[in-house]
Amino acid sequence: MKKNLTLFICLLLFLVNCDKPAKNSDNLLWYNQPAQEWNQALPLGNGRLGAMVFGGIKRERIQLNEESIWAGQKLNNNNPAALENLSKIRDLLLNNKNQEAMKLAEKSLTAIPPRFRSYQPLGNLYLNFPHSDTCSNYKRELNISTAISKVDYSINSIHYSRETFISAPDDIFVTRIKSSRKGALNFSLAFRRKKDASTKAISDNMLLLSGQIIDKPDKQRGPGGKHLKFSGLLNVRVYDGNINSSGDSLIVSGASKVDIFLTGATDYVLQKLSWDRNIDPEKKCQNIINKIANKNYQAIKSEHIEAHRKLFDRVDFSLGKDNKQDFPTDKRLEDVKNGAYDAGLISLYFQYGRYLLISSSRPPARLPANLQGIWNPYFKAPWNSDYHLNINLQMNYWPAMVCNLPETMQPLINFVDALREPGRKAAQQMYNCEGWMIHHGTDIYGKTGVIASVYWGMFPMGGAWMTMPIWRYYEYTLNRDYLREQAYPIIKESAEFVLDFLIEDKQGRLVTAPSYSPENSFCLPDSEKAMRLTYAPTMDIQIIRELFTNCIEASQILDTDHDFAKKLQTTLVKLPEIKIGADSTIQEWIKDYREVNPGHRHMSHLLGLHPGNQITEEKTPKLFEAAQRTIEKRLANGGGHTGWSRAWIVNLYARLKEANLAHKHLMALLRKSTLSNLFDTHPPFQIDGNFGGTSGIAEMLLQSQSGWLDILPALPDRWKSGYVKGLRAQNGFVVDIKWDNSKLKELKIFSKKGRPLKIRYKDQFQKIRTEPGKIYSFNSKLKQK
Repeated sequence: MKKNLTLFICLLLFLVNCDKPAKNSDNLLWYNQPAQEWNQALPLGNGRLGAMVFGGIKRERIQLNEESIWAGQKLNNNNPAALENLSKIRDLLLNNKNQEAMKLAEKSLTAIPPRFRSYQPLGNLYLNFPHSDTCSNYKRELNISTAISKVDYSINSIHYSRETFISAPDDIFVTRIKSSRKGALNFSLAFRRKKDASTKAISDNMLLLSGQIIDKPDKQRGPGGKHLKFSGLLNVRVYDGNINSSGDSLIVSGASKVDIFLTGATDYVLQKLSWDRNIDPEKKCQNIINKIANKNYQAIKSEHIEAHRKLFDRVDFSLGKDNKQDFPTDKRLEDVKNGAYDAGLISLYFQYGRYLLISSSRPPARLPANLQGIWNPYFKAPWNSDYHLNINLQMNYWPAMVCNLPETMQPLINFVDALREPGRKAAQQMYNCEGWMIHHGTDIYGKTGVIASVYWGMFPMGGAWMTMPIWRYYEYTLNRDYLREQAYPIIKESAEFVLDFLIEDKQGRLVTAPSYSPENSFCLPDSEKAMRLTYAPTMDIQIIRELFTNCIEASQILDTDHDFAKKLQTTLVKLPEIKIGADSTIQEWIKDYREVNPGHRHMSHLLGLHPGNQITEEKTPKLFEAAQRTIEKRLANGGGHTGWSRAWIVNLYARLKEANLAHKHLMALLRKSTLSNLFDTHPPFQIDGNFGGTSGIAEMLLQSQSGWLDILPALPDRWKSGYVKGLRAQNGFVVDIKWDNSKLKELKIFSKKGRPLKIRYKDQFQKIRTEPGKIYSFNSKLKQK
């Protein structure tokens, strides 16, 4: 009992003294005008529901999403001709007949149908006010500390305000509208979707949106039909006034205050990767509305803030006093784009990435964040807002663990687990292999085929790469039950596929075939023709090394499958080595081919540096140096031109401990690939750059992939003084760092699991034993206080 009390007191002191919440003003996006387009609107989300708030004066539009509203259906899109042609394709590749292999592969490996359909919006909430667009004292803001958006303005001496949030505890969207003069609120509201849905008033204060996606037959995207069903329900509470229905709208008159509650639901079931006609979306919506029937606005708001801050406040980051808080966010960003330096905007950008991850991937979410997180206004979204598995979905979750948001990982883990079922069919039907696999893209219906074409999607290691974040969750939490029940089965079954998929090349090495280095092309000797299809690209081999090494370690931890682990170990030594090419950069393919586009956006052959841990200064110094030259070559030829690509470069330079170069490209991410609402742009908007940027900042401050806690491994010269509190490290540590005059000043580490602690700061080292629940403090020399 006494020991438990001591642990509790230690934890309480750590939370009180080391994790004080950031001031709201430090985490505020704000603007002097409404959004004129979607990319200027401000995002809200509770993981499952999303909203983009425009902040209009005469007419407000709030665009709404629900995570599972997707066109399409569950179907097996694996090409039935794959298996009978696989051996011939492999032989052609091993005999340098890549062009012939490509032609055959396009016919026999490309998915049928080759593409899938898009993630879609739930609809739009429209508020129409009878006053003009002319107002005074206008302000639109998003407080990412509280996850509340506000709009304030005055007209004819009357102050109007709107406050909007999406509650995770109550799973509901909420807007409160107020006026300073009693009875001054008069407006209409509508809840509409442009297609496949209709809205009707079911009472004087409720609107019901009912829909079902009707897909037209499409040779590229699949059969037509009546597919996913969905509903949305809107409920309004009026104070000091009246409300009446009029067609598909509601009319509010003479009110002082109005509360709007809205939710949406579908008949989608993750475990089935499909819909279930036994589910009634309207009833699901009604149950959510009924649960808040007797709760007042303030109670809903308070519980929302408490739930959000429980996650958000775990990490605090400052680069000194923010002297530009009085400038609107778009002006601050514009100044940065014009060459100004704004340390406060960097810390805001870091926390914004954490906010977006919370908002798009926390319970009650069932699905992971997609290419647009959870925010999409289009019926045919860019890249379908899909799940790209050759970098993008993985990057979405790079900040999850280090930025102390493990809860956001659960939708991803559950989704990957569900993909095993169709992934087994793909492994058997296309490659006659055990285990599970998936290629470079999928949707919520779990499609596994080679999407688009072999040219774009021939990436059989997509599933294997997805095991890396699954393992990473264990490395940070050390949760053996999770490892045993969820992670290890996923990882082992992926390793089973790879074991069967590997073949011997002419040199006796075990290689993958067919495959590609994501979206990049090369030329064969004495040829100018661009090729993609090959065998054993460097990225494949690096992924396999990560997968097998993690599986072996999991086997040892769980004391199981020792013979299988030995088989993996034997296989590892037969894999090709990572090579350095004639130009002193890391070789991207099995042979030192000439790149068609040396400034390509993908840095696939550097996966072993980040997010992997195979290329390190201590273990592989030559590869470490070659990695730096590889990035230099990419950049010299125009690389890093997309948001997510630039974000990856920040992370790579942080791993190389090139602090000022990491910082340079972080600034380039802000200057070249950031929209006025701080969304990342590919272009167009794509959220992985936000998550990659936040991850890169964390990597500059703390790294733990080597078993050491590397403190300030890539601290740039511009960050003279600052602190970060609450970052997580592998092996169950939570870390607070304070620095001044570019030097470590104070370090506090909370040991959650009592693991041995190894700390490294520049040329200083410290090793100590720890006890679970205890805080350890160190000075600038790493001497324990």
